[in-house]
Amino acid sequence: MNTTIRAESHDTRRDFWSDHATVLRREAAGGLLHDFATLHAGTLADMVRMVARMTADERDGLVIEKAGDRQYGPGEIMALAHRDDFPGGPISR
Repeated sequence: MNTTIRAESHDTRRDFWSDHATVLRREAAGGLLHDFATLHAGTLADMVRMVARMTADERDGLVIEKAGDRQYGPGEIMALAHRDDFPGGPISR
């Protein structure tokens, strides 16, 4: 979806995938040690790509937190990786 605000083009799909995200251990996400639980950080697309390429057992204990406001569990991460608008194309199953 493209919108124009102050004569600037704004692509919300690109912004979604380029938002800052972190990969966290599931048991520490949202807890007291939340900041120390961060394993990786980058764009949402990069974190989804990295976690999606892990084995199911490796993914099981992780979550991705997008821009501090939304956490995605392993099933949701795989759903994101298979979306048609995933940068570079969907990751094959």
